[in-house]
Amino acid sequence: MSGTRRARPAFGAAIASSPWVVVSIGVVVMVVLLVVALGAARGRRTYADIPPPDATMSLPGPPPVGTSGAVSSSAAAPVLPGLSPRSTVLPGSPTPGPSGTAGGSGRPLPSATTSAAPAPPPAPSPVTGRYTVVNTFDGGFIGEVRLVNTTGGPRGWTVRLTFPRGRLVTSWVDGAEQGVGTFADGVFTYRSGVDLAPGASVPLRFHVEDTGTTRPADCAVDGSACSGL
Repeated sequence: MSGTRRARPAFGAAIASSPWVVVSIGVVVMVVLLVVALGAARGRRTYADIPPPDATMSLPGPPPVGTSGAVSSSAAAPVLPGLSPRSTVLPGSPTPGPSGTAGGSGRPLPSATTSAAPAPPPAPSPVTGRYTVVNTFDGGFIGEVRLVNTTGGPRGWTVRLTFPRGRLVTSWVDGAEQGVGTFADGVFTYRSGVDLAPGASVPLRFHVEDTGTTRPADCAVDGSACSGL
């Protein structure tokens, strides 16, 4: 027992005589604690500390086989992060420019030309007229327009003759009530005083002078041309 008691003082004396042993043990303990602390801190890292995955761009696939027509404009193209979408404007038809040109290029647009339909001929007058010259003399003549009512009812009538010039001396209707005759600017006009009976015929005669001719430039009954010219 005396020997054991002597060994304890010898161990303590060895530690006291070698202080670097204590320092080395302390350094080892600190290193172990530091490693443990770093491992715990690394395990507590949040999901926010993890960098985001790289952005990937999805490319549009090919159109289905057998379909025709333009792609719908409602399908939006994928947009990359940080990039603004670009609008795509499809080419349209050229708009007419100023002064009727296509797209302002100065080329005139073809104009649609429509030909007017010819006016239908006037309907024949129900009262017809035939022009003749009854008598001629120096400076004048007597002419006649024989009127015939071709309808089944009584009809009034108006005769119109055109001469280059001249003056009216007198006019009358044989065998019927008289009408009204005028002559102005070479135009002789006579309106019946009474309707002509169905199928009846009367002569209108007139005495004109200084006309220069016995043939009128125009003769019409109710707008229809006379015969005999």
